[in-house]
Amino acid sequence: MDDLFDPPGGVWQPVSPRYTTVRRLSVILTWGLLTVAVVVGLGLLWTWWAGLAAGVLGIAWTGWRWIRMTPIVAAWGWCERGTDLCIRSGPWFRRLTIVPYGRMQSVTINSGPIDRHFGLASVELVTACPSSNAAIPGMTLAEATVLRDRITAIAETADAGL
Repeated sequence: MDDLFDPPGGVWQPVSPRYTTVRRLSVILTWGLLTVAVVVGLGLLWTWWAGLAAGVLGIAWTGWRWIRMTPIVAAWGWCERGTDLCIRSGPWFRRLTIVPYGRMQSVTINSGPIDRHFGLASVELVTACPSSNAAIPGMTLAEATVLRDRITAIAETADAGL
């Protein structure tokens, strides 16, 4: 990453590689099932060739989304610095969010059934400004717990927003 998206002062942590599997499962459950529904619908209600064309397009789109998950997940990272937390994402359209600990109002941890199955959680940092809220998906449960406790401890000792 170039210097614009790599501020100094911390060590970047990647999200869990298991998050790639979770994202790929999401692709199959959304785009794969939608493709099957459209193919069956077009095949039954219109003609077989319309269903075939939709199937080819749907499989190509689902495959493209499947392949993209590796670089998308690899682009996610987070870094703790002295007074803030940095989160970066996006392999093509990069995004860097720096949230000062003093601006944080709460830390939310989410873990749905699929995430829990893979031992993952998402940590969301809530601030007073909705546009600066930041989330780190695909953290292991242990990392999420440690980060939550560390941010809470920093906020208590520094008399920050939490």
